[in-house]
Amino acid sequence: MMKKKLRLTALMGVAVFAMGISILNAQQPERKLGWHLSAQTYTFNRFTFFEAVDKTLSAGMNSVEAFNGQELGGGIEGKMDYKMDAAKRKAILKALKKKKVKLCAFGVVKGKTEEEWRQLFEFADAMGIKVINSEPNEEFLPLIGQLATQYKIKVGLHNHPKPTHYWSPQVVLDAISKANSAYVGACADIGHWVRSGLDPVECLKQYEGHLTSLHFKDLAEKARKTHDVHWGTGVCNVEGVIAELKRQGFKGNISAEYEHNWENNVGDVAQSVKNFRTIVDSL
Repeated sequence: MMKKKLRLTALMGVAVFAMGISILNAQQPERKLGWHLSAQTYTFNRFTFFEAVDKTLSAGMNSVEAFNGQELGGGIEGKMDYKMDAAKRKAILKALKKKKVKLCAFGVVKGKTEEEWRQLFEFADAMGIKVINSEPNEEFLPLIGQLATQYKIKVGLHNHPKPTHYWSPQVVLDAISKANSAYVGACADIGHWVRSGLDPVECLKQYEGHLTSLHFKDLAEKARKTHDVHWGTGVCNVEGVIAELKRQGFKGNISAEYEHNWENNVGDVAQSVKNFRTIVDSL
């Protein structure tokens, strides 16, 4: 009788777990494609890291990409810093676990010396971070490739607008080849491509097979000086971008950025996430 009860309890537990996964997939349809929609906490840079985490949850996401230098908050002193000690790392992970939020990516960040690059990878490994997004000095690319392979952590070479070094997809692809690692690829910032006068869908096609992550946004105008708008209502061809990611079979992290209405943009991010999921559902 006891064994039968235990088996029944176990089966009920499996059923409840499966139901939970089903509900989560319905709420986050991107998960079915192997996409993880996160918030880049720079979106909430007027606030502490843990305030940004709470805002991320309010916007309908449960994972984040952190940036170096944000005040931590949440009763933890100091800033988000890849050089922090082990005790502070553990405190952050404990607080994130309590909130059921995953720290999945870190960027845009780079080391200035070989020692700093090693510190960065050791930090990412200890924190369970799967992707480091960076705009490194090219002299470090062979080292970055070695460390990425060693730690099995992906590195996405990120593009800021022209005339920064990595603004062009071809420059990024050339740099990837110098790293000589399957773990080094591209972090596509679709908004910055538009600011550089480029077509984000065409740029994504160039990255096929090398795309590790994205910084996702939509812009009001095809201009260098413009501002973010709700996804799907601007000029970044969000629907076309999503369709291209699906065509490529991309799997990985997509970090939401909203660099506008800084003091009160949670509603903007939430609407963007809702628009994104509506488009994903329609494909």
